[in-house]
Amino acid sequence: MTNPTAAMLVIGDEILSGRTRDTNTHYIAHELTQRGIRLMEARVVADETADIVAAVNALRARWDHVFTSGGIGPTHDDITADAIAAAFGVPITHRADAMALLGAHYDRAGLPFNDARQRMARIPDGATLIDNPVSTAPGFTIGNVHVMAGVPNIFQAMLAGVLPTLTGGAPLLSQSLRVLRGEGEIAGPFGALAADFPDLSMGSYPFTINGAFGTNLVIRGTDASRLDAAMQRLLALFG
Repeated sequence: MTNPTAAMLVIGDEILSGRTRDTNTHYIAHELTQRGIRLMEARVVADETADIVAAVNALRARWDHVFTSGGIGPTHDDITADAIAAAFGVPITHRADAMALLGAHYDRAGLPFNDARQRMARIPDGATLIDNPVSTAPGFTIGNVHVMAGVPNIFQAMLAGVLPTLTGGAPLLSQSLRVLRGEGEIAGPFGALAADFPDLSMGSYPFTINGAFGTNLVIRGTDASRLDAAMQRLLALFG
């Protein structure tokens, strides 16, 4: 069975300005790998409706799943929900179930459920809510797009609720070999090895240590026996 595919769309001016470091892409890449879903693409876009719409439509047409982070809070620049509604061509309204969740949350906290907080209950028509066990304000899934918060611990909690609902594939395995040789020296035989194992993914990642060049050679795939066979060949070449 072919492994399902996914893309990550990070939304926010704060990422592009360098003010905030994106850790969500790194996190989801690891989690999807464990579930056998291949993360094929990652993009970062600004808080601009047209850019979000264009990115969402391009990604959802190409990959099995799209995950977004950022832009679903209570402030004027939190425009992700509106942009997703526009991408799917559906209305967006204050959802009764989301309003009830948030209303109860702020009532327990003794805080007013004001207009700004009610913005977080605006959900595109046809979407299903994604639970937020950290701060209650829900994300949502519409079609193959899963819309989640940008705050890392909330993103992680939401993702933990979404992943069990998705069909994964065979776990993506990897093995690596660290060699103290530059890429120019190993490229020929490593390329020939990759050609002999077209069902596996092979990559080289250079580094320097104390002025000397080295390369991390990584082999990835879903068949453990094929991975072992390729690794034995790699060790015979460079071990």
